[in-house]
Amino acid sequence: MEKRTVIVVGGGASGMMASGQAAGTGAETLLLEKMHRPGRKLGITGKGRCNLTNVASLPEFISHFGSNGIFLRQAFHRFSNEDLVTFFEELGVPIVVERGGRVFPASGQARDVVDALTGWMRRQGVKVRQEVTVDGLLIEGRKVCGVRDVMGKRYLAGAVIIATGGVSYPATGSTGDGYRLAQSAGHSIVPVRPALIPLETEGDVAPRLQGLSMRNVNVSILIDGRKKDEAFGEMLFTHFGLSGPVILSLSGRVTDALNLGGRVTVSIDLKPALDEHKLDERLLRDLDAHGKRMFQTLLEGLLPGKLIPVCMELTEIPPDRRGHQITARERGRLRAWLKDFRLEVSGTRPLSEAIITAGGIHTEEIDPRTMASRLVDGLYFAGEMMDIDADTGGYNLQAAFSTGWLAGRSAVRQ
Repeated sequence: MEKRTVIVVGGGASGMMASGQAAGTGAETLLLEKMHRPGRKLGITGKGRCNLTNVASLPEFISHFGSNGIFLRQAFHRFSNEDLVTFFEELGVPIVVERGGRVFPASGQARDVVDALTGWMRRQGVKVRQEVTVDGLLIEGRKVCGVRDVMGKRYLAGAVIIATGGVSYPATGSTGDGYRLAQSAGHSIVPVRPALIPLETEGDVAPRLQGLSMRNVNVSILIDGRKKDEAFGEMLFTHFGLSGPVILSLSGRVTDALNLGGRVTVSIDLKPALDEHKLDERLLRDLDAHGKRMFQTLLEGLLPGKLIPVCMELTEIPPDRRGHQITARERGRLRAWLKDFRLEVSGTRPLSEAIITAGGIHTEEIDPRTMASRLVDGLYFAGEMMDIDADTGGYNLQAAFSTGWLAGRSAVRQ
């Protein structure tokens, strides 16, 4: 029997996994990558450290994808987080588990992951064509039979896997090509928007705090004055606003609210371990014990240095006010600010700066058991270009690897 030919469009995490699995399952496999080498975006993920996955249980894993998480159940069941860890360890990439169950290469270098995948593909027999931009699908009736590049060259195949990613970090090759290819095959696209994206804020408070990283804070999102979501962990002040893991995790809700014209406020609880009553007791103890100290000096035991001028300004307590001179009303303002430090959101960073893209090919048009198109025979999808996205912690990269694994094997066996 003649070997089946599989073409994979896109050499990111999902595309490389799909290519290697297709070749390893017996297909003549061709990977077409528009950049000069595969894995460009993978090489910068996790600030260059590559958060491969998370050790969370399957139900918890799925919950991080919201309402579309159920679509990924089959992919995660067939190729789980444990399978992924074993896969990389067998490729010679030792793994470590860090805070929050996040899994990284022990070297802390994403490049090691890219190199391991590239070598594995080569050993599996994948043929890679670099600097090839696919411009169209070749479809006869309801069956795909190959692709066409921008120069008009045709590549014929029995199955095509599109794994071109979203539209974030376009310099790495993610420019939305896959959406256009999918639409040409009749697929509908859920509006694309940024996910895991830093937030821009009004005023000069965030720029004044630029570079300040806050650990163990609780951040709430208020939409039109009503609390809609919250998260605990680490955040970062930047020259434009707010970033860091907690902010990125909440940014999807913010993006949707802004698109609907909502007013979004970020509320930061700087002392989440203390409720209002216990925090008030601590402030009273500090003021009694150090009554002769000036307010500015007293704050050194409560806040990082950069936050002290902002605190004094927003609470309107004079910096030279002695501890024993601070009134109950002033103490109440300080307590309220420590539990509810607010910044108004003016927008998000550009879509091109999003860590991942939300929206994409409607999952109802994809068979979750195989990642096959329900509209065109022989057409498969993998990775971020589908309407699946989660918060931070390694979940999105696992989805890319799992859907790539499933698409690669299914393209040969179906």
